[in-house]
Amino acid sequence: MPEVIFPGPEGRLEGRYHPQKDRDAPIAIVLHPHPQFGGTMNNKVVYNLHYAFYNMGFTVLRFNFRGVGRSQGEYDQGVGELSDAASALDYLQSMNNNSKHCWVAGFSFGAWIGMQLLMRRPEITGFVSVSPPANMYDFSFLAPCPSSGLIINGTADRVAPPAETTNLVNKLHEQKGITITHTEIDGSGHFFEEPHMDTMIDHVTGYVKRRLTETTR
Repeated sequence: MPEVIFPGPEGRLEGRYHPQKDRDAPIAIVLHPHPQFGGTMNNKVVYNLHYAFYNMGFTVLRFNFRGVGRSQGEYDQGVGELSDAASALDYLQSMNNNSKHCWVAGFSFGAWIGMQLLMRRPEITGFVSVSPPANMYDFSFLAPCPSSGLIINGTADRVAPPAETTNLVNKLHEQKGITITHTEIDGSGHFFEEPHMDTMIDHVTGYVKRRLTETTR
């Protein structure tokens, strides 16, 4: 899978880019967990999400936020990381301007960044938010949430308690015109340790495939 370096707001960003042969393929970016707690684009959840989207026919980009791996800059409390994600999406779109579907997927801190990106970029048609840390970050900016998506978490998550995720989902359910699908993986912790990883990826794949057929009708 080609390593790519592309321009970000604070210098170069390092990514992995996985194009499809089909020029009209849908596109997706995958966002990694917290840089200060060991989060990188090679995190297992991020890696598996990347391949899940690729195997569904998406051209996919995952990348390291500023200050992680070979990406330049330093951690910026989520503000700069949101700009990094916007740059990554610009880069992905610049090489795939025929794409009709654009998705964002994020894990933990990356889910929070992904939801913010969603608010800024009307072209995003769907999202997957894995273990969103609703206990640590304010998600009230999702008013209204601009597109339908999947929120997925484990019932035994000690990092982002399931009750907080359910509260977030309930707030989003009150909004008209979008559908938030909420799936809980029974017994799984924050990082979807085996055997929960495969279950989580199966749910994501099922959801995204269903959405792709709905939107083409």
